Amino acid sequence: MSIRMRRALSFTAIVLGFFMALLDTTIINIALPEMTRHFGGSVSRISWVMNGYNLAFAIFILTASRLADQFGRKKVFIFGVALFTLTSLLAGFATSLGVLILLRVIQGLAGAIIVPVTIPLTTTTFPKEMHGLIIGIWGAVSGIAAASGPALGGILTQKLSWEWIFFVNVPLGVLSIVLTAVFIEESRDNTAGRTIDYGGTLAITGAMFFITYALIKVQDYGWSSSVILGLLGAGLVFLLLFIFTQWRGKEPMLPLSLMRIRTFNGASLTLLIVGAALMNLSLLTSFFLTRMMGMTELKAGLVLSMIAVGSIVSSAISGPLSAKYGSHLFAASGIVVTGGAMYSLSGLHADSALAEVVVRLLVAGVGVGLTMAPVMSSAVRNVPDDKVGISSGVTNMAKALGSVIGVAIIVTVLQHNTNSELGKAGISATKVIQTNTELQPFVKNVLTEAVASIGKQGNAAMDSSDGEADTASAVVHAVELAAAKLPLAEQKAFAADSANQFHEVKLLLSQAGGGMQQAAVKGFSRTFAFAGLLMIPGILFALLSDKRRKPEEPLVLAEPAVLER
Repeated sequence: MSIRMRRALSFTAIVLGFFMALLDTTIINIALPEMTRHFGGSVSRISWVMNGYNLAFAIFILTASRLADQFGRKKVFIFGVALFTLTSLLAGFATSLGVLILLRVIQGLAGAIIVPVTIPLTTTTFPKEMHGLIIGIWGAVSGIAAASGPALGGILTQKLSWEWIFFVNVPLGVLSIVLTAVFIEESRDNTAGRTIDYGGTLAITGAMFFITYALIKVQDYGWSSSVILGLLGAGLVFLLLFIFTQWRGKEPMLPLSLMRIRTFNGASLTLLIVGAALMNLSLLTSFFLTRMMGMTELKAGLVLSMIAVGSIVSSAISGPLSAKYGSHLFAASGIVVTGGAMYSLSGLHADSALAEVVVRLLVAGVGVGLTMAPVMSSAVRNVPDDKVGISSGVTNMAKALGSVIGVAIIVTVLQHNTNSELGKAGISATKVIQTNTELQPFVKNVLTEAVASIGKQGNAAMDSSDGEADTASAVVHAVELAAAKLPLAEQKAFAADSANQFHEVKLLLSQAGGGMQQAAVKGFSRTFAFAGLLMIPGILFALLSDKRRKPEEPLVLAEPAVLER
């Protein structure tokens, strides 16, 4: 077999495992309502099917990178893929929600094993002159996995059942294991001893657990609550303990010399921003398409896949070019493009054309591709050869943490903006009702309470014509009940004018619903604008993520003795 074919099969094995692990961070979201109907339980509990995976993924990724460097990346990768495949199979047959959540936590641990090992396996399989191209493809696959999750999840759930979201991993996992066992050579960090850094492992696990858990639960308790502040405080203590153990340890899991490489720090912080941006883009747009524009989950997922299309093209181009000219300008441009596209989404309305959404998401995907592949490539190029594995763990951990931080911040901002705008719309609608000269006083009171209720629901009752009709019927029924409690004379007066009263009720309710919808759209618009502006610090981080090189300048990996400060 030719070396080209062997490399192609090796890369296929890596990509299959990598794709599965990243896909499962987003594919599950679209099926949560169906799982709720199947298992029952609260929305808060079913959300742990997603949160359990993300939490386990975040807390174990750095430890997995270190163990792979110590005991063999191929061996650890096969173990991770096998565990992921087995838990996927069992998850499809789960008989209770508790069992499914447990399996998802184990699956998250397996994903944390798989993802960081893919970069060092790739760089040891291909020669250095091909690293830019290969990592560009790696970045494109990353974008596809993240952005295609909602679409693929919607298709599988609608055409088959939610169980197939897990079953689809089984043949991919088996094929990845076989190809890895046959075609990939073992590699490890030869400078790493075989002693496990138990102190560092415990400290970083505790830090990531408390910080990630706090960010997941912040919507339940609020940023200023003692619970969240306590969790964040505990995370900070464990993080300081981790730094101390790495500073004083003889064989630390994270060599602090990496933290003295300016370009590595820049790359890690850039990926933190990109992780937050990707999650914010997917989450906000998904809610906007389904709630404001009335799309089905499947259609919204397919529209969101445009992010992946844009990312594929730009990743394939920017990866190899950044290897020649440096990653910093590509990455900074990508941040600007993604942030600009995110900001431009603030111009959408409930009746915007589909093309307006698609173009914006395509541009956002181009920006992600311009950033992701070059920055990952830079993180590999600018560290010593034997530290590629642990550096991949740090950068992937930064991206995962960015995703969790992004959700925590953007959901808080969306709730604030939406509640603020709905509150204004509710006050305006109430004034219109109270100044109406046709309605009888008790009808005004019933209608005012109904409008207040709509505002509290975040316009959920007015999302469709059916919802509006149901709300109108409920208000009419409430008016009839209130009328039945009036004195006999007032009941007769209302009965004589009931047709006009109900006509006014429906008219004003329709106006209030329209105002609420516009208010909700404005809340989304302000949040999209905020998310775009939130990416501005990423421009500076991206500019620090690599050094400028001339095309003819050879790629030289940094040595410990000449680490940049």
